[in-house]
Amino acid sequence: MAEYREVRQKYTLLAICKTPELAAQVTLQPVEKLGVDAAIIFADILLPLEGMGVHLEFAQGEGPVIHNPVRDGAAVEALRLPEPDEAVPSVLEAIRMVRRELNGKIPLIGFAGAPFTLASYLIEGGHSRDYVQTKWMMYHHPEVWKSLMEKLAAVVTRYLRSQIRAGAQAVQLFDSWVGCLSPGDYQEYVLPFSRQIIQGLKEEGVPVIHFGTGTATLLELMGEAGGDVIGIDWRINLDEAWNRLGNRRAIQGNLDPVALFAPIPELKKRIEDILRRAGNRPGHIFNLGHGILPQTPVENVVVAVQMVHELSRR
Repeated sequence: MAEYREVRQKYTLLAICKTPELAAQVTLQPVEKLGVDAAIIFADILLPLEGMGVHLEFAQGEGPVIHNPVRDGAAVEALRLPEPDEAVPSVLEAIRMVRRELNGKIPLIGFAGAPFTLASYLIEGGHSRDYVQTKWMMYHHPEVWKSLMEKLAAVVTRYLRSQIRAGAQAVQLFDSWVGCLSPGDYQEYVLPFSRQIIQGLKEEGVPVIHFGTGTATLLELMGEAGGDVIGIDWRINLDEAWNRLGNRRAIQGNLDPVALFAPIPELKKRIEDILRRAGNRPGHIFNLGHGILPQTPVENVVVAVQMVHELSRR
């Protein structure tokens, strides 16, 4: 949105995340302009890593860069386990500010990166296409991998608890890159730690959304890991995913973000198809299958939100 780009011309991504007033402002921009049914706090999944002793930078044109990647037991041992009030106070304050501003009009969602996705950034030093370093640690040094995942699970659980106590009314566990794994690898190296986080949040009494991309082969295992809502992407039909997961779970998804670039009639056809597959069952959260792309025409997003409201009205 132009409003966001205006803020970004003055401040870096990290500066916005670490300034509660700016993070709150950016959180509320799409609520006011797009007419969505919930707000999601503006932050980045890598923020908690700084408190663990990670040197993080967002390089222009490259995305996140970690200058001290974690690739051996000594590096894992050196990672701290900070309290959220110490490591990410700005995120918690932004949540409190947004809750006051929303004043009950719509709910606020908090989020955190899941252990595998955070571990992949830590080990690779940034985003990766093939995750060779990450899988190398999993296969060659499973005890180091386990230690790293245990630390990340502990940090993420504390972080999400603190977000809930600051005012988040639902939280989302983002496993954006877990689709690079086989079902067997997911079950052995990832599932126990995601499940640990989700079980650790049950006493907080808010819904937990468990989200991944490229996870059509992992859905049942993600269901085992837990979550009140399972997020799916556009690579699987919504009704098929729901049938595989069972009707006791809610589903979030699953419009392809690139569909927002399509002509309006084509966009409408795709939205209608998703809603038809939802079958008017309770528990469907209409959403994109992954993040919105920077070049997306804002007017198409507004139209999409209006279409969903109109077509799903009971």
